[in-house]
Amino acid sequence: MQESDLIAALQAGSEPAFRTLVESFQDRVYNMALVIVQQAEEAEDVTQEVFIEVYQTIDRFRGESRLSTWIYRITTSKALEHHRRRKAKKRFAFITSLFGADNEVLHEPPDFIHPGVSLENSEQMKLLFGAIDKLPATQKVAFTLHYLNQASYQEVAEIMQNTVSAVESLLHRAKQNLRKQLNAYYTELKKP
Repeated sequence: MQESDLIAALQAGSEPAFRTLVESFQDRVYNMALVIVQQAEEAEDVTQEVFIEVYQTIDRFRGESRLSTWIYRITTSKALEHHRRRKAKKRFAFITSLFGADNEVLHEPPDFIHPGVSLENSEQMKLLFGAIDKLPATQKVAFTLHYLNQASYQEVAEIMQNTVSAVESLLHRAKQNLRKQLNAYYTELKKP
């Protein structure tokens, strides 16, 4: 089905068209959300929210960008919103309940392992995803879209509503920040 036909069917309220859309995009939306929020259940929530918003607002889609660009833009917004909310909750929880009476740690943060990562690479990927999570939000989104979702610079610019040169700059800074974070780890490994 051509994208224009799919959009017309979606805007007409076709359930089969919506099912086709979900089947086509659910894995990509979930993976994008998972990289940003780094919790499987939360990524599932984000994915569901994305498709609810698409369903509710498809009539306002004007076709100024590709459908996938619009969906990724919604995904990015929803995932960052969840991530910010969780960080706010974490700060509050940190203050109120992380340490016991003798200053012992009561809660360790859960390890994040992306389901697409093989077992032998899980330690390195866990480190990489941890470093990606520490990037500023705009760098994280640009890096995720370009390197993990294989979006072109132009597509990333459209999704982020930015210029291609701004995306290039974000990616350059993201790589520099990741290099700094990961260099410390690999320097430690080389020590005898």
